[in-house]
Amino acid sequence: MKRYIVFLSVIVCGLFCVKAETLTLEECRSRAIEYNKSLSASKLQIQKQEADLKAMKTNFLPNFKVFATDFYNTGKTTINPDLSTKFASGIANAQAVLAQMASNPAYAPLVTGIKSIANGFTLPDDFLEFKVGNVFLAGVSFIEPLYAGGRITAGYKMNKLGVTMAQNKVRLSEQEVLLNTDQAYVLCIRAKEMGVVARSYKAVLDELKKTVDNAVKHGMRTKNDVLKVQVKQNEAELNIIKAGNAYRLAQMNLAQVIGVPLTERIDVTTDGLYIPTDNGVQLDGSTDISQRPEYDLLNDKTELARLQIKLTRSAFLPNLAVFGSYSYLNGMKLMGERLFNNGSATVGVVLQVPLFHFGEGIQKVRSAKAAYQITQLEQQELNEKMQLELLQATNQLQEAALEVNVTNKSVEQAAENMRLSKKQYEVGTEPLSGYLEAQTLWQQANASSVEARCNYLVAYTKYLKARGGK
Repeated sequence: MKRYIVFLSVIVCGLFCVKAETLTLEECRSRAIEYNKSLSASKLQIQKQEADLKAMKTNFLPNFKVFATDFYNTGKTTINPDLSTKFASGIANAQAVLAQMASNPAYAPLVTGIKSIANGFTLPDDFLEFKVGNVFLAGVSFIEPLYAGGRITAGYKMNKLGVTMAQNKVRLSEQEVLLNTDQAYVLCIRAKEMGVVARSYKAVLDELKKTVDNAVKHGMRTKNDVLKVQVKQNEAELNIIKAGNAYRLAQMNLAQVIGVPLTERIDVTTDGLYIPTDNGVQLDGSTDISQRPEYDLLNDKTELARLQIKLTRSAFLPNLAVFGSYSYLNGMKLMGERLFNNGSATVGVVLQVPLFHFGEGIQKVRSAKAAYQITQLEQQELNEKMQLELLQATNQLQEAALEVNVTNKSVEQAAENMRLSKKQYEVGTEPLSGYLEAQTLWQQANASSVEARCNYLVAYTKYLKARGGK
């Protein structure tokens, strides 16, 4: 068993002989924020919301369009009216005038010539022929909303809130990343400190082993005492191996959080970490949660529900817009001549007024108002829960600080107890079992002190998150 433990110790020693990079908590926090993918996605969401906001802002401006159409049509029609029917009265008057002129011998030759010309006159077959042929139409148009029932304004404010909510979600994600990083970092510190405690306990046992060996050599102690110490040494060596394995796993967990390869060696330090040394920490017991991103998100969500009422109502209000266009038309022929080859402008106003929807608008607005009231109630409930969470975090931090102070005193007392027990053992007034028990109590007190300090660090991070800080 002893050879097995020594073999494992050599392996662990070989693993940890690799030079490790020492990182502070702030460095790990910075790397975790830079590496975390969900946080990166939240930051991209801000860019998306900002783009949506800019797109929504364009609804306040005119909407210009360019259009063009070109087609060819073989259709045609011919207008060939019967003039004798269309102009019967005119023809009769002309004939009367000619009859009067014919009674005068001086005009007789002229009248005869006019009649011969009229009798030989006929309309051509393609008279008033209309062809479609090739037609080209192009132009530019615009429409500018003057009043849309508040839809554009409400939509713009909702998109603006979307940007703010995305920013608050990034703050919330950062706090969660920092909390996970702190917990992973503290886990490394705990495993490392536990290794220190285990090795210190082993060193104390090794010293005791030498003392007992000398005592046995001079016949002052029995072999049984040596075996008792060896059992404790084996336990201590096993604890060293367990602490080493725990430290390596904690390193890998921290590496995963901050985005470095799992095979990379990293070390942690307590430099810059605040550990209370007095009788605790003094907190004001405030329940102010206004700095928390969740608080702002709830406010934004409630405001979003209020704007949704306006947006719903706008669908059933009048809409007024002004429009205009300028177009160019080329095409169509009449009697072989092109009819259109010019441009034209148009300006107008369009008004749409919803009249009757069988109460649809009223019911939809009522639904939006109910959703707004639900959001208000949820906001009140969650705010109360966050205040309770802050009070709990405050109490836990104060308790953790007191625990640190108590365990520190326990370490001092256990060390003094072990010193006195050693002195008494050396003069023969205390049995070996009593001295071993004093060493065990010292080891347990140190382990409890490590646990208390690590618990305090985690409690402090949770307190900051509950308060809305970092």
